[in-house]
Amino acid sequence: MTETGMTAIERLDGEEARAAIPALTEILRDAVANGASVGFMDWNSAADLERFWRDVAAEVAAGRILLFIARDRSGIVGTAQLHPVGKPNQPHRAEIAKVLVHSRARRRGIGEALMRAAEAAALALGRDLLVLDTDEAGAARRLYNRLGWTELGTIPRYALMPDGRDCGSTFFYKQLG
Repeated sequence: MTETGMTAIERLDGEEARAAIPALTEILRDAVANGASVGFMDWNSAADLERFWRDVAAEVAAGRILLFIARDRSGIVGTAQLHPVGKPNQPHRAEIAKVLVHSRARRRGIGEALMRAAEAAALALGRDLLVLDTDEAGAARRLYNRLGWTELGTIPRYALMPDGRDCGSTFFYKQLG
């Protein structure tokens, strides 16, 4: 566990991930409600969001996803995932996914702390090349640039915003170490 101010960053195991599903579902609900293009639409139900986190918890338990959370006095306020690529020709690579901070906890360095924890875990696994994508107009794009990620470009209409508008996705990579 690492701490940033009054927020602790933790890596969860499968059992802990299952126990955190209600809080993680709320963070995802908040992200979608605030217009984040994170794979869900504003019409998705709470059951849809919970099912997503149950699947993530199963992948964490199987060792295929590393799940990080940020916790403050109020509970879990942020999350990030590291997906080591399982292909034999890519033992050096991992993907970052679902870096989310609840709207009540933003602008406190939590996203940066989650990213740094994921990067450190990747290096510990021997994964020194990371990739991610984000909404072309979202605040996360500034975070990734500030943390030294290299912007590759944007694919227009890659996904949809929760309200159904088109959303371009900007792709990044970072060479660690």
